[in-house]
Amino acid sequence: MPIDENVLIGFAVALGSGLLIGIERERRKGRGPHRRLAGVRTFALAALGGALAQALAQTWLVFLGALLIVALILISYWRDRSRDPGVTTEIALFITYLLGVAAIPAPVISAGTAVIVAGLLVARSALHRFSITLLSATELRDGLVLAGAALVVLPLLPNQSISWLAGINPRRIWSLVVLLMALQAIGYVALRLGGARLGYALSGLASGLVSSTATTAAMGLKVRQQPELLSACVSGALCSNVATIPQLFLVTAAIYPAALATLAPSLLAGWVCAILVACVSVLAHRQTAATPPSQGHAFNLVHAMGFALTLTLVTGAVALANAHFGQTAVGLGAAIAGFADAHAAATSVLSLGASGQLNPAQILWAVLLGFSTNVLSKLIAATVSGGLAFAARIGAGSLVVLAVVWLGYAFMPLPGK
Repeated sequence: MPIDENVLIGFAVALGSGLLIGIERERRKGRGPHRRLAGVRTFALAALGGALAQALAQTWLVFLGALLIVALILISYWRDRSRDPGVTTEIALFITYLLGVAAIPAPVISAGTAVIVAGLLVARSALHRFSITLLSATELRDGLVLAGAALVVLPLLPNQSISWLAGINPRRIWSLVVLLMALQAIGYVALRLGGARLGYALSGLASGLVSSTATTAAMGLKVRQQPELLSACVSGALCSNVATIPQLFLVTAAIYPAALATLAPSLLAGWVCAILVACVSVLAHRQTAATPPSQGHAFNLVHAMGFALTLTLVTGAVALANAHFGQTAVGLGAAIAGFADAHAAATSVLSLGASGQLNPAQILWAVLLGFSTNVLSKLIAATVSGGLAFAARIGAGSLVVLAVVWLGYAFMPLPGK
């Protein structure tokens, strides 16, 4: 194989990978007759040996090097007299050899993998504490259920409307179930890390970027499980509203940037109000003596499936109404789309505006109408998932934001109003 720049880079990556992993293993090697198999020099030589075998383009030589590493591992086990010999160093040595082999054709992948391997080795204590002390059996089961729902069940479902299911798309329904489960899990992790006061507020703000309606539903489901978390879940749901308006700005900038000047005053006033409402909710919430347990279920699968089915049926009814009335009124179309998603309503209106079919006043009115019906959709979700007490507090904050948004429209001088 000719010696060129790529080969030299591969050897450098192999050496660096061996040294990086070897230094970490050297610190845990120990001393005396019971010290571990390999240290920094052994790991560096194993990586260079793999790179050399690959550079010579001799498959048998690469295979022979792997057999040598396996033989060294077997010798190490034969010599070990401890009760718990472990295999971490031996597995790391074999992986380091493979990284040396891979460094010649794919140095970037090899270098990145070496960093990950070294990071896993360094995080030994933290991973052990997380697995044994922090993670409960219930949480592990919930994690497996969520992974199975997202990675096993979801890809197997058909991604098309089925007539004998009234036109329902099974994958879309299950995607919503997975989303609700994931949002509940995010809130649970945030609760464990940041406590009830800040944990749900931060998780609501982050998950609101995905769907503020689904976030509100997830918070409501948590309230049904643990009523003492009512204030914390209200804060999380109201914080999710903060993410809705910036997304409307992004949608406008992508579809019809000229409408930004029209939408900005009203939406900006609503955004500032949403931030203030969320801050008041977080600051007003005080940690009570009834602190929720530190461990439990990350989500409720039955509640998530029930809410997803309810929302799907409502969306189907809205779609039938839309098909029946057609596009006779832009406001009606925006209102109907807003029940499902405020950004979907804005997208349809802005597309008409970009084609010159709507003036600025019509655009703003239709977008705000879709925003309003989306607030109503959140209130329905809050009532169904969390009950009247939860929905009342969500409604109080959301309606204040909605009133500010419409006040901005009422006092805005626009032609065509």
